[in-house]
Order: sequence, then C-alpha cells, then structure tokens
Amino acid sequence: MSVVIDAVEHDSPAERVGICAGDVLISLNGHEIMDVLDYRFYQTERRIAVSVLQPSGKTKKYHLKKREEEEIGLLFETYLMDQKRSCRNKCIFCFIDQLPKGLRESLYFKDDDSRLSFLFGNYITLTNITEHEIERIIRMHINPINISVHTTNPELRVKMMANKNAGEALKIIRRFEDAGIRMNCQLVLCPGWNDGEELKRTLRDLTALSMVECIAAVPVGLTRFREGLTPLKPFDEKTAAQTLDILNAFGDECVRRYGERRVYGADEFYLLAKRPMPPAEYYGDFLQLENGVGLWALLADEAQKALMEIETEPLERDRQITIATGVAAFPLLHSVAAQCEAKSAHLSCRTVGIINYFFGEKITVAGLVTATDLLEQLKDIDLGEELLIPSVMLRREGDLFLDSISLDEVAERLGVRVTPVDNDGWALVQAIFG
Repeated sequence: MSVVIDAVEHDSPAERVGICAGDVLISLNGHEIMDVLDYRFYQTERRIAVSVLQPSGKTKKYHLKKREEEEIGLLFETYLMDQKRSCRNKCIFCFIDQLPKGLRESLYFKDDDSRLSFLFGNYITLTNITEHEIERIIRMHINPINISVHTTNPELRVKMMANKNAGEALKIIRRFEDAGIRMNCQLVLCPGWNDGEELKRTLRDLTALSMVECIAAVPVGLTRFREGLTPLKPFDEKTAAQTLDILNAFGDECVRRYGERRVYGADEFYLLAKRPMPPAEYYGDFLQLENGVGLWALLADEAQKALMEIETEPLERDRQITIATGVAAFPLLHSVAAQCEAKSAHLSCRTVGIINYFFGEKITVAGLVTATDLLEQLKDIDLGEELLIPSVMLRREGDLFLDSISLDEVAERLGVRVTPVDNDGWALVQAIFG
C-alpha cells in the first residue's frame, strides 16, 4: 500500500531534495511503506533512498542525507498514514456499549489497533492483528506491546469477548515471549466470570512468562445504561478484598522469582475493599498508570515532596478556591488541600466529590465526570476565585467534557475561572496556591 504525502516540512531533508506534497510515498531504502510504523522504523538511517510516485505517473527516486535522529520531514493526512482499525469483539464488559446516545461521535469508536498500542499505549486484544503485523512486531522488535488478556482460559475468553478467535489469539502471546517482546497485560475482572480460580489460572499462566513485565487487574465498570447487555454484578467490599489477596499473593511470588512485583490491582480495588493504598515504592516504575494502578500513590508522593519544599508563607493575600473531582479521588485531594491550608493562613480550599448521576453512581473516577453533573452539583456553592478540576475530565484537546459541553461554557455558567490540572502532585500543589 502506498501513501499520499500531505505536506513537506520546511527546510527538511525531504524538501531539500525536492519531494513535494501530492507525491505518493512508495518505499524507503527499498522497504515498502504500509503505515506509520514502517515509516518510523525505516527513516532512522542516515542515508535514505526515497521512492515516490509523482502526480504525473512517473516514479522517481531521491537520495537524501540526514542526522540519525532527524525526521525526513514528510507529513500525512492521518498520524497512522492509514485508518484506525476497529474492534471485532463484543465483550460482555465493554464500556463503550454502556454509553448513552448523544455523546461525541468519537467516543463510540472501539479501536483494536496494534499501531496505537505502540504509539499511544492503547491495549489490543490480538483478535484483530494480522500475520503481517505479528511478524513486523517481531522483526522490528517493537516494545512494549499492551495486551487486553482478561483470561488465559481459551473457552472463557471466547465467551467473554464473543469472538470465536479470542482463544486462539492467546498463542500470539507465546510467540511474542519466544521473540523477546516485552508485554504489559490488562485484566478487566467481572465477578463470577474471570475472578477467583479463573484469575489464579490466568496469573499462573502470565507470571510464568519472563517477558510479561506487568499485569494490571481492574474491576469492571458498570454504567446505568446496560439494558439488553449481559447481566453483570459489581465488586463489593468482600469480593474486592478476596481479589486483592489473590493479586498480592502472585505479586509476592513475582518479587521472589523476578525481583519485581509485576502483578497489581487497580486503586479502585483498594477503595472498594476499604484497604489502605500501598506506598509509591510498591509500584516500581508505575507501568500501569493508564489502568488506574498507582495513580493515588504517585500523586500523594509528589504532593508530599512539593509541600516539603514550601518553607515560608506561599501566599501574600487571601485565596479562596474549590477543587472538584470524582468520588474515588475525593479523600486524596481533600487531604492534599488540607495540608496546603496548613501551610498558609491565607488559603481556603474546599473539595467537592462529584457524584456521577450521568453514568450511574457506581462510576466514581474523575475521568468520567460530565459537565452536566459538575454544573448541577456546584451551582449553589461559593466556589471562590477559581475552580480546579482534573484535566482527565476533558478530551485530549482540553476543551470539551464527555457530554460535549465546553470548558468555557462551564466557566461562564458557574461564574468562575476553571483550571484543568494534570494528574501530578507538583502541578496540583502549584495550582492550589495559584
């Protein structure tokens, strides 16, 4: 497959040799370019022969020189140089299937694309991967690959993912292991399905593989929009505690075997089980933050270090602000706010845990709080001069909430400046003190 060049960066190696927008990229050093992974891999050489098909129909080869870390300078219509691949599964726990109508169109797209796993850390199920991609990952030694495993029981995996190939796809994990490809694995746990003895089986299988660096277990998220879907029940205090016991036992064994824990439960399991969060050092290199593993510990640790650096009164005038977050993170942010208040006689910081009526009260994470709930629950509160919210409430561009209400509209309707804050303890402390 060839790819049309959308633009050429000014003063880039490609522009200097005369490559133009509208040309079709065919190959780099004789290697056919199918998508962004091919392009990134084969453009690293210092001398590159670029073959293109010009609009006139003439094929031309350019020879360019560049620094090893320098980009060629070609731009394409999409970052993948291709279309994203959608998921072919119908998982019983799929969160997208539990979304109501009327949200942003992009929220309903289910991706299952190995390229997004490498580029952005997305998780793939291996049911949508081609033999060409498997061989390319092994040949290019692309690391790490993030895999949604859920269970290593082939029959159960087929049932949970409603895909006849789901069990067979597990063999690809063994191929990656044999090829030395590092893997991070995700388990979405559903009570009565893949927890308990099935979880032990999965962990035995995965922890036996040396190239599986990290395994994150997260509890199934259930919204109130499940009509017509497979009946599922949430974790409660007892089942969450039982699950943590299994995860911690396998984690302890990995410490003995590999010198690192490798197996972790999401922060939500500790909240459900009403158990204290482990300290930051428990999580090693924090490889599974995107799955909510260690977020609490990392933010708490960073905030403590930031507060320790404050030796004198950080404010010269009175400052009254509000922090709004999800119910799950409320105790942590409330604690950080209180510690900040103790550092300054001028600071007054209210913390509000927003109940998720939009998706259902079982959804407690900040990233799924909508502007609708935010506006309704804050409208009668004196918010002070500024409202701080976690940046994960907004889409990547930082402008819209899940329900398509803009950040500017929320600020206007509440009559206060609204500041998104990244999930970083240093950033949080700085934002609190303004």
